[in-house]
This record gives sequence, structure tokens and C-alpha cells, in this order.
Amino acid sequence: MIRRANLLFAIAVVIPIMLIAWYSSVAEPVQTAPASKTPATTPEKATPAPAKMTDMQKIADAMSAAPSGISKGATIMDWPDTPNGKPRQLRAGTNGWVCYPAMPEMHPGISGDDPMCLDKSWQAWVEAYMSKTPPKLSSSGIAYMLKGDAGASNTDPFAMTPSPTNQWVTSPSHTMVLYPDTKMLDGFPTDPKNGGPWVMWKGTPYAHLMVPVSTTKAAVMPSK
Repeated sequence: MIRRANLLFAIAVVIPIMLIAWYSSVAEPVQTAPASKTPATTPEKATPAPAKMTDMQKIADAMSAAPSGISKGATIMDWPDTPNGKPRQLRAGTNGWVCYPAMPEMHPGISGDDPMCLDKSWQAWVEAYMSKTPPKLSSSGIAYMLKGDAGASNTDPFAMTPSPTNQWVTSPSHTMVLYPDTKMLDGFPTDPKNGGPWVMWKGTPYAHLMVPVSTTKAAVMPSK
């Protein structure tokens, strides 16, 4: 690989320089216009990156996902810094619930303030989802996202961006309900705009019930 790199360097850099030097020695000089006295344009300053939240800010954000009676005793975890990393504990809890602050920008160009609080069944569900394996649940589960979410496909659990066919939806304040048997969801609609609960990801092992808790906001879907 080193020899090949040296050869490529000679072809791409050294030989063109030699040709330019030869041409300059035989070509007639060209009259050039006087240099402009206009001062050079100052390059625009780069937009600074948004400030990262401190651990205390992340704890406060995570606690805002659920009623205070739940979040005040919950363990607070931070999302991994890398795709293969592990969550970092920000605060130990006592009631079995786990709350996370807003997720990092998981989808290109899509971010928002979407903290969540999960009970034990939902914690097991998230582990299965992250490893792309079917969740094995022994009881129903409840999760809170009282600030809503940044957007997700209503049909494809692993979609990363909106498409004309994946029913991308940005949900308002809501809770999420898990059932050990996803057939128990068959009686609910799948339309996020029906004005009440709906099933997200129906027909997959990750199907769950979305239950809006806002009386003033409805789910938003792009117009076709």
C-alpha cells in the first residue's frame, strides 16, 4: 500500500509540477492586469454549534417527560455518546422507572425536545428494539412522553427519514402502552389523526398504543 501511495503521489503531484515548469520556460510572458486594490472579502464566520446540555439540565429535561410523582423517584440515564456506546447514569432512582433526556439527532436533520420515562416492561422493549430482536414481555407497560416527539414513521420501526409511504408523524404529548400480546391492539385504529389513541407499527413485534394526552394539539403528518 505504501509503494502504491508513493506512485499515485508522483502521478498526481510531481509530474504535473514538472510539466508546468517546462511550459513556463518556453512560453512567452503574458501581460497581467495590475492587482486590484479592492480589499479581500472577509470570510463569513461559521455558525457556532448549539451548546450541549449540562448533566443537571439533562436531569431536569428527563424529569419533564412524566408526572412528577413518577419522575422524581426515577433513575435518570443519558443516551450513549456513540452508536455502540452504553447509556450513562446521571442519577440513581428508587421506583423502578427510568427517564431519558431529549434524544440525540437520530434522524438526519430531525431533532427536538423529546424526553421519555419508561417502566420496566418498556425498558425491556427498548433493549429488544435496539438489538432488533422481538421483545419478550410478561406484563403490560407504560411510557410517558409529555413533551411529544421529534417524529417517526407510523409503519416502519426503523425508518430514518420521512417518505411518501411511511406515514411520518410528529406526535403531541402522549403516553405509550405495551401489551404482551400485540393481538390485543387489533381493536384500535392506526390513523394518528383519528382524535384518540392509535396503534403505531402494527403488524411488527414493536407495535404499541399511542395515547395523546393533549386536548389542544393533534398529531401532525405531512400532506400528500
